[in-house]
Amino acid sequence: MKKILIILALSFILSTSGITANRSVGVGIILGEPTGISIKKWTGSTTAFDLGLAWSLGGNNEFHIHGDYLWHNYSVFKVDSGKLPLYYGMGLRARLATDTQVGIRGVIGLAYIFAEAPIDIFLEIAPVMDLIPGTSFGFNGAIGARFFF
Repeated sequence: MKKILIILALSFILSTSGITANRSVGVGIILGEPTGISIKKWTGSTTAFDLGLAWSLGGNNEFHIHGDYLWHNYSVFKVDSGKLPLYYGMGLRARLATDTQVGIRGVIGLAYIFAEAPIDIFLEIAPVMDLIPGTSFGFNGAIGARFFF
């Protein structure tokens, strides 16, 4: 099951690379629940895909993968330099462990996009509803940073 999800994650990254050649891909870290790698691919000026490959450190050291589609609103917060969009979206999440869980997640967060550097920093919270093998509700939350190239 882990191998299948890793293959799907890599397919996601490679398949989105042709959506808009003039947009950047960001790779960085997420710290919190879960902790790991964050990959963001812009698909337009206000939309992006976000992928997380991480470990859920609370308990059994489970592997966590999520993919979200995000919308960014730049008009909520005004800053003198850079951009500070409020973003929100939804996606899927799987936690691979002895009892693998698969579900949906919503996400809301803030990202500061630096004006003079290809870097963003973000803070987000994501309510999660697992549907497989049974229904349960929880939250993910993290801070992170990505470098865009």
